[in-house]
Amino acid sequence: MKIRSSRTLRTLCLAISLGTTACLAGAADKDVVGGPLPAQELTPRTIYQFLLAEIAGARGQISLSAQLYLDLARTTRDPRIARRATEVAMYSRNPQMAGEAAQLWSETAPDSEEARRVLAGVGGGARNLEQVQAQLARALAQSSARLGQNLLGLNRALAGIPDKDAVQRIVQRLTEPYLELPEAQVARAHAAMVAEEPMQALGAVDAALQLKPGWEAALQLKAQILQHTGASAEAARQLEAELERNPDSTTLRLTYARALVSAQRFEDARTQFKHLLAANPEDAELLYAVGLLSMQLNDSQTAEAHYLKALEVGYAQPDLIRLQLGQLAERRGEGTLARKWFSEVRDEQHQAEAMIRSAHSIAAEGRIDEARALLKAQDGNAALKQRYLMAEAQLLREADRSAEALAVLEQALRAAPDDSDLLYETAMLAERLNDLELMESRLRRVIELKPDHAHAYNALGYSLADRKLRLDEAETLVARALELSPDDPFILDSMGWVRFRRGDVPAALKYLERAYAIRADAEIAAHLGEVLWSVERREDANRLFDEALKAHPSSKVLADTVRRLRAE
Repeated sequence: MKIRSSRTLRTLCLAISLGTTACLAGAADKDVVGGPLPAQELTPRTIYQFLLAEIAGARGQISLSAQLYLDLARTTRDPRIARRATEVAMYSRNPQMAGEAAQLWSETAPDSEEARRVLAGVGGGARNLEQVQAQLARALAQSSARLGQNLLGLNRALAGIPDKDAVQRIVQRLTEPYLELPEAQVARAHAAMVAEEPMQALGAVDAALQLKPGWEAALQLKAQILQHTGASAEAARQLEAELERNPDSTTLRLTYARALVSAQRFEDARTQFKHLLAANPEDAELLYAVGLLSMQLNDSQTAEAHYLKALEVGYAQPDLIRLQLGQLAERRGEGTLARKWFSEVRDEQHQAEAMIRSAHSIAAEGRIDEARALLKAQDGNAALKQRYLMAEAQLLREADRSAEALAVLEQALRAAPDDSDLLYETAMLAERLNDLELMESRLRRVIELKPDHAHAYNALGYSLADRKLRLDEAETLVARALELSPDDPFILDSMGWVRFRRGDVPAALKYLERAYAIRADAEIAAHLGEVLWSVERREDANRLFDEALKAHPSSKVLADTVRRLRAE
């Protein structure tokens, strides 16, 4: 049976009942082929292979999906299937397969601008960059009405080139004739951002917004650039101003809500997500977002209600919600209900997490050995077994059985003496047991194996400073950790504590206040409160302690610090 033209693709989409990219494109996207669509025989084998490819993709087997699509494209020589094969191969990060699929697409759709553009970029790292640039320049020159869209696609076409500085130079040259178009400026901004040139990216996106004020795509990109540079508060401020000018824009409000999350303004973010939810009360993603933010704000009742509703309307990753619901039940002390939720997790990706949380729930009821037995009974590959072993050690550590925890990990370390994770964890246990020699030797071995392991430098530096030992060396170690991870709140906390130990209270407060602003952690609160107390800012310290104790009622470090200071 022969089915001609667009009817073939529509029938194929109906046959598999899946909303794939290829089906959604349909005959409306004529640039897939750039001309008349080919006749195509809709055989059972074609439908079967299409189904196999889609199912493989849905199960995360992206390389298999790409191979199946490429085989189907070779057999049918249909440019629509070749395009789909190209997309999936690019997503699977297989440049050889993507190059073959793109070549096939270009051959079967010789008049397609998009096919030529993608072919120019796919596998670009192995091609002559001048040829790539020339081919893309021709595609842009012939774009006519699609020029703006093709300018926006430049970075995607060049994604296969590993040298991002070279990509930026190519984009700069290709867009030179079109700088009066906002899409050219956005292309430059994207390339600059990927090349880690944020100021150039901001300049280009601002130029785009001058050419096209209020353009939501450019506003979103600007927010991403600002957040990438650590200016999340400024991104939120600018989006808020834009939203005031265009309060009905769902896209702007969603971007603003996400920027508020990045700025850690969780209550404000929840307000914006609730606003969006009011217009779309069964949107599973919005329901999940409100649930997560409510959980972050310790509003368990609201979190649970939104999680349950998200499950009801079919949230795409229900196991994530089951894990969260289990945690909420665990917080309330309802261990049986918590373990019920954890037991319903089915996805292999999350089953280990569910099992570990179940063990923690059992341990919280005082049944440590039963929790350990549960973890020991689990099977899996080497990485998974090590994860269960680490979880067992954590249970023992939390039960003040650090010596047993150390013995568990030491046994594993004998089989893998250069495992940096095991070395680090045993060092932390040795520190708890006040075995400073073992702690230091293990941390220095981690640094030797992984010179960029920020937390190894930090742990050693903090441990020395906390005991008022070798403070010059302690500061050097923590400073190195900060170089490697400048915005880590725990490393900032360590530097604040080092400066406090050295008598530099103004610097200590600067580091500790910044750390606490990033993460309101119980131990950071204990350090900040103690420094405030030391300079007679008792009211500020007590207010901080009350807030932190309410948020972290089970923190022994915080409780001990507050008790000691208030007893003075």
